Amino acid sequence: MATMVLSGADVVRRRGLRQMRLVALSLLVLAAVIYVLTLHHDGAWGYVNSAAEAAMVGALADWFAVTALFRHPLGLPIPHTAIVPTRKDSLAESLEQFVTENFLSEAVVAEKMRTAEVGRRVGEWLATGNHAERIVEEGARTIGAALPKLGDADVTAFVQGSLLPRFAKEPLSPIAGHFLKSVVDDGAHHALFELLMVEAYDWLLENRDTLAEVVGPRAPRWSPRWVDALVIDRIHREALSWLAGVRDDPHHPARKAVDRLLDQLADDLQHDPEMMERFEAFKRRMLTHPDMGTSLTAVWDAARTALIDAIADPNGHLRQRGAQLIKDLGHRLQTDDTLRARIDTRASEAVTYIIRTYGTEIVSIISDTIERWDGREAADRIELHVGRDLQFIRINGTVVGALVGLTIHTLTQLL
Repeated sequence: MATMVLSGADVVRRRGLRQMRLVALSLLVLAAVIYVLTLHHDGAWGYVNSAAEAAMVGALADWFAVTALFRHPLGLPIPHTAIVPTRKDSLAESLEQFVTENFLSEAVVAEKMRTAEVGRRVGEWLATGNHAERIVEEGARTIGAALPKLGDADVTAFVQGSLLPRFAKEPLSPIAGHFLKSVVDDGAHHALFELLMVEAYDWLLENRDTLAEVVGPRAPRWSPRWVDALVIDRIHREALSWLAGVRDDPHHPARKAVDRLLDQLADDLQHDPEMMERFEAFKRRMLTHPDMGTSLTAVWDAARTALIDAIADPNGHLRQRGAQLIKDLGHRLQTDDTLRARIDTRASEAVTYIIRTYGTEIVSIISDTIERWDGREAADRIELHVGRDLQFIRINGTVVGALVGLTIHTLTQLL
């Protein structure tokens, strides 16, 4: 074992192996001593002598069998001995084939995944203890270490070299139209429209003079100033009244007109060639603008800084929200049968795909590792793990040999 680096567990195994070897050897020596002491004795001692003789034969035969697995008995090059050192490569291939056929087959793995209840177990693990907090903490540590390494130069090179050219080539008009159609059908734009109306009303209420500066120069030259002031006041009041009506009435005609406009725009973006080309031309102008890459990098830098600051706070809202979402997912996996079944199916598909695609490479680790071992080292490693149990063969051989010898002597005397 000079070539092996023993771990703590290996040291314990070697100690157990030596102890069992000593026990087996002690039984052989005991049988030999009894045989010598009872030699040439008749009567009952004859039975003991025969049992001791057969015990020695059994012990020596099984010692030879066990030893022949790992080395040449007594150093003699007897044929078909030292099986592990001389045939380790073929044994490794056989072991690899055995594992592949009986453990890493798709049918076996799929059946195991079906009964493993992966979704439920994951849900229980996520929902109990501080596992969610640990996941968030490890994720925050990883992200916090990775984000600063993404420099502005790298981001700019990626955006300008890969991202923007790809988006410039890909037709986005149908995607934009489909997205807008979904927004309109769901009414998701209503909140934004109401916000615009509120802000427009508040701005116009506070900026009557700005309206006068816009409308005043368009009045006739012959119109008196006091008439212009009355007209501007009327326009201001009517505009405020209209904005208030749109703001407060969910069924205002202006709202319906906006809905129809957006719905038509969504349809044109998907089916009108002229509108689609106009959108694509606008998209290309925007994406090929010299400042687009710099602007996106600035946005990324601001977002990165904000994210780093947010995840750095262990008591911050982002971490707490993340942990709560993970716990909620854990509870759903325990109560939602549909979601749990979907997770189990996806996990089974993923594992079987890995086995189907990479199973041969995974199992080849066995043969590759054993083939790199020296023959003696391979024998020592294997004997270290199974040698202690093999010593029971020697012990049983001694005991069984004694019983067989006693039986044969008894039958001989009877016959």
